[in-house]
Amino acid sequence: MIVGTAGHIDHGKTALVKALTGVDADRLKEEKARGITIDLGYAYSDLGDGRQLGFVDVPGHERFVHNMLAGATGIDAALLVVSVAEGIKPQTIEHLQIVDLLGIDRGIVALTKADLADDDQILERMAEVETLLAATSLKGAEIVPVSALTGQGVDELKAKLLALGESGKGATGFARLAVDRCFVLTGAGVVVTGTVHAGEIRVDDRLLLTPSGLEARVRSLHAQNRAAAVGRAGERCALNLTGPRLSKDAIRRGDWVVSPELHAPTDRPDVRLHLLASEGQPLKHWSPVHVHLGSAHVMGRVALLEGDRLAPGDTALAQLVLEDKIGALAGDRVILRDPSAIRTIAGAAVIDPFGPPRNRRSQRRLAELVALGVADADVLPKLLRLESGFVETGRFGQSRNLRPVDVDRLLQAAGGAKLEGFGFLAETLADARKDIVETLAAHHASKPDAPGLQPERLRVALRKRWPAPVFKALLDQEVRAKTVMVDGAFLRLPGHSLTLGTRDEALWNKISAELTRERFKPPRVRDFASAHSVPEPEMRRLLQRLAKVGRVVEVAPDQYFLRPVVAEMIGIAHGFDHDFTAAEFRDKLDNGRKVAIQILEFFDRHGITIRRGDLRRTVPQKLAQFGPQPAAADR
Repeated sequence: MIVGTAGHIDHGKTALVKALTGVDADRLKEEKARGITIDLGYAYSDLGDGRQLGFVDVPGHERFVHNMLAGATGIDAALLVVSVAEGIKPQTIEHLQIVDLLGIDRGIVALTKADLADDDQILERMAEVETLLAATSLKGAEIVPVSALTGQGVDELKAKLLALGESGKGATGFARLAVDRCFVLTGAGVVVTGTVHAGEIRVDDRLLLTPSGLEARVRSLHAQNRAAAVGRAGERCALNLTGPRLSKDAIRRGDWVVSPELHAPTDRPDVRLHLLASEGQPLKHWSPVHVHLGSAHVMGRVALLEGDRLAPGDTALAQLVLEDKIGALAGDRVILRDPSAIRTIAGAAVIDPFGPPRNRRSQRRLAELVALGVADADVLPKLLRLESGFVETGRFGQSRNLRPVDVDRLLQAAGGAKLEGFGFLAETLADARKDIVETLAAHHASKPDAPGLQPERLRVALRKRWPAPVFKALLDQEVRAKTVMVDGAFLRLPGHSLTLGTRDEALWNKISAELTRERFKPPRVRDFASAHSVPEPEMRRLLQRLAKVGRVVEVAPDQYFLRPVVAEMIGIAHGFDHDFTAAEFRDKLDNGRKVAIQILEFFDRHGITIRRGDLRRTVPQKLAQFGPQPAAADR
């Protein structure tokens, strides 16, 4: 497990860590010269029986609380250090507030410099500390008088720290390490250090830096200060990384080294925020703050979601609008400090790392956040019964660091089913199917001579308006089940078809024969109208109706081609083994320059061809847009 020190400056944190481990955690020249801890220090105590304690020694000076926070968010237990000689001081209180806001409920208090006090003084300090702890997550923590100078109580303290147990960080999710230090080691290259918050990291793993997205491969690693093949959740690790664009300057404290599945930087996490009772005034909506998450430190603003003010001691939903993107996942703890970075004012737990920029205060969104704020095993039954009616399973798993198999298991336990990346309750799927069928049936009844509804028209006509990607998944299911048929650009029920009146059907038979005979240079609307003694507007309406159901395609104004002929002409254009000219295409069709140009411009508009000067070439991905091309022997 990882133990983090906490306490006021000069209360003996570094000396105590040295007494426990034999390692001086002050590593910087300036720290040696000034006799104070400025940045994070690390030390390990190998007990010789397979057990090991890792220590993160943090600065106690108020100017370096931002450094203290970079180390505190990765610890499993707190070692609160209070000098018997000086007692409780401002940084004792602030560090304890931070430990409490981070939800760290395992810890021990070390009363240092016990050799300078008598029993009565020690008992008095213990009573003061017990009172201070009473309203925090460390309530009831044991208090051990120690002296780093004489060794008094050091062995007892070590035994009590071991009795706190192992790290509680989860090893089942994808790998995630918070970078708190980066340097270059001669002969090795870039090395980053930090605490593994989740999963496992192995030699040769290919990972990403968040938020930059840089690729990195683990060349070698040390776990708890020893060479290892794997680093696990709860361990401090040093990773020797290599990558095509990797350098010391490209990595900073606050980055995460993650499995590719977790790379999703955000600047709008939604949180449940608690304002310290010690604050003298309410926190206002849109207040600027310093935001500390993991080892990251960025500026941001607090967008309150349940009112415009948060009273001291109260808790409310909020969105943190950050100036820079960071890595964040549900459950991460956040510390907020005032704009001048003088004091800690609040703490928060991330509920949804991917908060929306709009409608963040809507009742629908607030209901989602309430549902998201529960344990993994309970969240899906609540989410699936909300007004939205679905869960995006990939995003849900990513936000909570759950593997797809675990999301599927939770979905099944909630009575849900997965459909193209979305989770639904069985009854929701049944209601959606009924809605689609009934909406199409109503349209057919009201407009029997219409071919059906286009997909977007159907989506907005449903009783429940689904987001477009969700509607597509629901519709695809119905198409596969053949409860809905696709007719060109239209959707219809299997029993519905566009029927022409007797007169129109007879007219269409004549027109289609002419379109087939003159397939590459068909008559125009006015020519058909004149040839068959039909008013031109009436002829145009008939051909427009036929175009809606995909029998013909209007390539140019009032110039209709049979749909299979359009596919055939696409095949002819694709048959050139080089970029071709309009003249070459005209010669293949033998239909005159004007019509050939109109056809090619139609192809350009639909992305079937790309034009560069006088030359064109086809786009392979677009060839089947109007149906399959006939084989070369059939042309």
